[in-house]
Amino acid sequence: MKCMYCQGTMERKTAPFQINRKGYHLVLSAIPAWVCAQCGEVYFEEAEVEAIQGALQDLDERTEKLALAA
Repeated sequence: MKCMYCQGTMERKTAPFQINRKGYHLVLSAIPAWVCAQCGEVYFEEAEVEAIQGALQDLDERTEKLALAA
């Protein structure tokens, strides 16, 4: 697999994912990913993207409940 930015070789590793969203900061430190050996570009496969989106959706719902309780 080649990197779409620099054409370097992609290697299967882990990579961090972080996001600031609706007043909270989520850090996932070791998500399976393809990482370019040359430029460091990260690609997450569909399963990982779906897992991240599910975690964000769950966190959104839980933080909404906290806001309603306040």
